[in-house]
Amino acid sequence: MLVQYCLVFILAYLVGSISFAVLISRLYGVNILHAGSGNPGATNVKRCVGKMAGNLVFLLDFLKGFTVSYLPICLNPLHIISLRLAYTAFIGSILGHCCSIFLKFRGGKGIATTMGGLAALMPGALFVGGLIWAVVFRASRFVSLASLCFALSLPLSAYLFSYPRETLLVSWVLMAFLFLRHRTNIRKLIQGSEARFTGV
Repeated sequence: MLVQYCLVFILAYLVGSISFAVLISRLYGVNILHAGSGNPGATNVKRCVGKMAGNLVFLLDFLKGFTVSYLPICLNPLHIISLRLAYTAFIGSILGHCCSIFLKFRGGKGIATTMGGLAALMPGALFVGGLIWAVVFRASRFVSLASLCFALSLPLSAYLFSYPRETLLVSWVLMAFLFLRHRTNIRKLIQGSEARFTGV
């Protein structure tokens, strides 16, 4: 079983490492790693390349997280084992997205990929978190603040929807990791220097 978990994690990590932000931006003649904030994520692509490109990156990153998280459940008939394999793939895809082996371990913040995995494994938590994200963003225009509130909601949602103990643990790990990925944004929010998203 250990070999199976390791194989699933590695494959999910490699899929997660595919940076659609870099690939799509190059189609527009932009090196997203040297544009705007330098972050290879959907928000920076939308700022530097355009709304259509940014939305496409978000969709592909979302599907990346959803696909690798859902496949173990489809392919493995034993629910308990497949669920744990799915969580392993979920975490692997997020780590790949945030620390891509193809970008010298650089990557995005992981929100879109996380949302994709949640759609497969914790749809209730995604609904609550997505609603909170939308409300906070609409009120503040800070993508980072909305993402942090989304992360904060995950353990509470996992508890309220009575997800299994493994899911609750994963939700805490996700919250901590997403906060770690947004540590620079947290500092800027405190200092009042964080940029608002002014696009549509």
